[in-house]
Amino acid sequence: MGKVNACLKRGYIILTGFIVTISALLLAVTLFGHGYFYQAEEIDDILPGIKILYALGIITLILSAIGLYGALEEKTWALVVFTVGMGLTSLIMFVELLTVLPVRSEASDEVRREHLAMLPLSEASESDKAGLNSMEHELECCGLEQGYQDWGYDIPVSCVCPEESVNECVEAPKNSSLSDEMVDDKPVMIYKEPCLPILTYHIELAMNVIIAVLIGITLMWMASAVLCVTIVIQLRKKVDVPPVVYSPEAKAGNYTSLTDTENA
Repeated sequence: MGKVNACLKRGYIILTGFIVTISALLLAVTLFGHGYFYQAEEIDDILPGIKILYALGIITLILSAIGLYGALEEKTWALVVFTVGMGLTSLIMFVELLTVLPVRSEASDEVRREHLAMLPLSEASESDKAGLNSMEHELECCGLEQGYQDWGYDIPVSCVCPEESVNECVEAPKNSSLSDEMVDDKPVMIYKEPCLPILTYHIELAMNVIIAVLIGITLMWMASAVLCVTIVIQLRKKVDVPPVVYSPEAKAGNYTSLTDTENA
């Protein structure tokens, strides 16, 4: 059995330990999300994704533990199991990312279609209005596509622009429902920007960040598999030991007794 380079072994152990940490965090986040959405109506839609995250976190955690054991104890079988398992996991993740990249814009388009179906907002359901009001307050916007005009006469209070707001504001129409909010004949200021462009921008940004993180994790898995292959190659490399040959013709050396030297 060959000798493994110390720097290579240390780097593999550090990288695999980092993978263990990420896998544990992934399981923790998945458990929290499962518990949070357990009573929600959308649980049936996101349950397949939760199962995939469970499987991904458990598989990578087990493989990393086997890989660390193999590196510390220099067990070839454990390192081979880690290499094969992590290589297949990286390949599957890479294929999934290739299928997600072309359709990432479809998510924001679907959100856009769902929200535009609520128009005119004055005739939207109470639950939809409550969700829109919450979004307007959070994103500091008003309406969906045409700004406050999407609400018609009945502009909600969530569109009112506070004095400390840094976003652009405009005067509310004097014949709108916000005319009752006027104080000393001062115009009521409302947000100018519509919410839908801001919402789709945040969705696309979140998806890009998630995809970038997944690509980074996949590359890290692939790097750990490459390091593991290198360790296995070094372990299986035979060490050349020069043979010891005995020759009957070898002559004994001329040794002198210590006592004889002292007497002389």
